Amino acid sequence: MLLLAASMLAVALAGCTSTDSGSPASPSASPAAVPASEAAQPATPAGTATTATGAAAEPEPDAATARLKDTVTNALQGVAAANPKPGQEQLTAALTGAGIPAGSLQVSASRTPTGLEVDAIEAAALQGADCVIGQIRDGSVVVTVLPVLATGKCFVGG
Repeated sequence: MLLLAASMLAVALAGCTSTDSGSPASPSASPAAVPASEAAQPATPAGTATTATGAAAEPEPDAATARLKDTVTNALQGVAAANPKPGQEQLTAALTGAGIPAGSLQVSASRTPTGLEVDAIEAAALQGADCVIGQIRDGSVVVTVLPVLATGKCFVGG
């Protein structure tokens, strides 16, 4: 759709030239031609791969981060299998039991300030410049790798 709109805009602009007393427009007055294929391509950050559809893909983590991601995934899947809505203590115990140092670990609250159960609980483990972040929501586990925040932590306010 974006490609079609860009093509239509290019055709419309090509037909628009200004004349001054019958003389053709100067070359500097006409817009620079940009091929529609270049105009429709979104920029991707350096080091980020793109898929066949043009969407940005998650960059490959280094070996240590990949191992940590596997460890977090396995630990969270074990916890979720036993309890689809685990508490903060259960998650912390499972991750430290899997060998993740407590000092590099952050776990979100399992209850709101008013005492209600949260919809999802998250844990993050710091590995160099990466944060391996996992979430359990209704027994389902999702784990991803994101960059460390400027604070040196994985969670905002953490």
